[in-house]
Amino acid sequence: MSTSQSLLFSSCSAMMGLLFAYSASVQLNDPDWYFWIPLYAIASIVNLLQRKFNQLTRFVLWSGLLLFIKVMIEGHVYGLANLWSMDMRKRVVREKVGSGLVVASMTLHLKASQISKLFVTLGMAGLVALSYGFSLYFFVLTKDNMMFV
Repeated sequence: MSTSQSLLFSSCSAMMGLLFAYSASVQLNDPDWYFWIPLYAIASIVNLLQRKFNQLTRFVLWSGLLLFIKVMIEGHVYGLANLWSMDMRKRVVREKVGSGLVVASMTLHLKASQISKLFVTLGMAGLVALSYGFSLYFFVLTKDNMMFV
């Protein structure tokens, strides 16, 4: 990996780590915080340390995927949000996006040594842009009208 690609990947990974750390810190008012705090905290550690924690990274990946499925089922069964809903005022949508970001981040970390370094670096940069864009959208436009269902 070239120095600029490595620096970009490291910077983006650190930004994701900070976002996941923040996400873990605001979960205490969530009814199922005991799922989300560990998920975001461990995802933060993997991103911030950028080490080859393959077993831990796989665990977080699968945990994020299971929580994504849980949230999708919850949204469908209770009629809270459909598959494509991006109404960030709803808790299930925020959880869907958060677990999806964790899954994407852990996938990029696991694939970093297996596929094109440029692809992984651009993927992480895109993930940062998407996640910080969602965060900005949420805090600027929808936070005052949040729904906790």
